Amino acid sequence: MEGDAEAITRAVIEAAKGGDLTAARLVLDRIAPARREPTVAVDLPAMTSAADLPEAVSAILAAVAAGDLSPTEAGRLSGVLADTARALEAHEIEARVSELEARFHAP
Repeated sequence: MEGDAEAITRAVIEAAKGGDLTAARLVLDRIAPARREPTVAVDLPAMTSAADLPEAVSAILAAVAAGDLSPTEAGRLSGVLADTARALEAHEIEARVSELEARFHAP
């Protein structure tokens, strides 16, 4: 199949162009796959430091209470926020360590 992959792909594309709906579906499924999960739009505050996490979590809770987010969606979004908070905390710690090192090594 390795040597024929390009020829097979071209044949399917040509069949799709010729009106073969099964071939068209195969091509479209590869170039524009159907979303498996719905897109969720929630207004969240900017996360510029780990201290912003409580406000963002409150916004998620409010969206769940209002019925704009399911608990499952809220859980996934909370996971994204937790990852962001960890990255921000690591950045803040690095900045603090750099500042302490600069003070320690200053004349």
